[in-house]
Amino acid sequence: MKNQLVISDPEILSGIPIFNGTRVPVKTLLDYLEAGDSLEEFLDDFPTVKKEKVLMLLNHKELIAKIQIGEIVYI
Repeated sequence: MKNQLVISDPEILSGIPIFNGTRVPVKTLLDYLEAGDSLEEFLDDFPTVKKEKVLMLLNHKELIAKIQIGEIVYI
């Protein structure tokens, strides 16, 4: 699991997809962006999430769609 970008573990936040190595839900990033907040604002508010991880995630449109509809994902 160490190399995965996003994990979903029932022991962490009831299985909500999170950025690996953090307790930050991926949906939080999507909510920020949908609200018009900048990527930098998100990163400032969640310093445990690395910019590289966010950029990799944003390049996976299929993964984002699965997270938005509540499918469990691992990447």
